[in-house]
Amino acid sequence: MKLLTIIIVALSTVEIALSNEYNVKLIEYGLSGNGITTRYWDCCKPSCAWAENLKDPTGTPVASCAADGSTKISASTQSSCIGGTSYMCSNQQPSVVNETFALGYVAASFTGGADTNMCCACMLLSFQDSLQGKKMLVQVTNTGGDLGANQFDIAIPGGGVGIFTQGCSSQWGCPSSGWGDQYGGVSSASDCSQLPEVLQDGCKFRFEFMGGVSNPPVTFEQVECPSELISVTGCNY
Repeated sequence: MKLLTIIIVALSTVEIALSNEYNVKLIEYGLSGNGITTRYWDCCKPSCAWAENLKDPTGTPVASCAADGSTKISASTQSSCIGGTSYMCSNQQPSVVNETFALGYVAASFTGGADTNMCCACMLLSFQDSLQGKKMLVQVTNTGGDLGANQFDIAIPGGGVGIFTQGCSSQWGCPSSGWGDQYGGVSSASDCSQLPEVLQDGCKFRFEFMGGVSNPPVTFEQVECPSELISVTGCNY
């Protein structure tokens, strides 16, 4: 009995340590449910990079960058996808923490269509089916008129440019359809070599952490945003 108690305490300690490290704390009465995932990387300035789309318009919007993908620029700069010079920052791509846990960013809608109500909120996605047991803590940095309800479009370099074909072509000189297919992107990890070096690790995320599984279903729960995500985007819900 003592041995069983020790094991339970040890497991609890590990869980608490992980929660403390990434601030995985559920928000009481927060959003939750079943969702679908897709993927994209259109290089456009994210919707949540506009202050007027935030819950608090006086807050700090999601960082956007110049064409080099790293130099932060004014939040008032127009998006590259409608003739401006503001792009998605290259560091807003997925990162693997361990074999079952990752961090990242998504375009999301909870109502269907463009939905900025949850700009900069964070969700814990629990993958289902063949990816059961893997989780991804994501921050909502974008939305889109082509999204369905409870859809999480994961920002993965080489994931397809979708309806916006101007961003990546003007930033990196790739075809207007992006790398690989316009919808879906590259088809293998080796194809990630087509991307700029700064985006290649994020591209491989789909084939390594996600095992090449396309658009897995998820359950989601709203959580507090960890400093690891806020420090990249500068935004908090």
